[in-house]
Amino acid sequence: MENTTKSSKSYLQFGLFYALVMILTFVIVYALNIDLMKNKMIGTTSSILNYLFLPLLFIYLGCLEFKKNNNGFMSFVESLKVGVSIVFVAAIMFATFNVIFNLLFPEYTDEILKSTRAIMLEQNPNLTSEQLEMAVSMTKKFSAPWFSFPITVAVFSFLGLFYSLIIGMIVKNDNPQGL
Repeated sequence: MENTTKSSKSYLQFGLFYALVMILTFVIVYALNIDLMKNKMIGTTSSILNYLFLPLLFIYLGCLEFKKNNNGFMSFVESLKVGVSIVFVAAIMFATFNVIFNLLFPEYTDEILKSTRAIMLEQNPNLTSEQLEMAVSMTKKFSAPWFSFPITVAVFSFLGLFYSLIIGMIVKNDNPQGL
């Protein structure tokens, strides 16, 4: 029971930090009115930060914290639990923020759709109006909260599992006294 408490403290703390960094990044991009689809450098940097660097960092830090609180021991399974939980907590918080944000600022979705339409026409000027409307309609459906919330949680959780497998192999240190 003691390990569960330590595990939950590790994943809640680092999941919260991860979510706050993602939310802060989103708010800064929004406040500065940066279109991530048009500004490829910032868009790519943001994606690398949110989908690669931050999850690896917070899973690693969370596992180290758990290991420190567990007398230097951490099994591979414990690292998976901590890592996936960190990313799951962050995904739930970020997805919730995203739904609330879109409810408070519905014009944000309209701007995304307008930008999507412009980029599609720029990349393929031969698109018929029917093809363009169908593509924009699909984008709108994919950005709806009932779709984006579970997809966000699922994608981040899968990434968390993948990264936890890697980090678990690095930080694990089985307790020779434990079962």
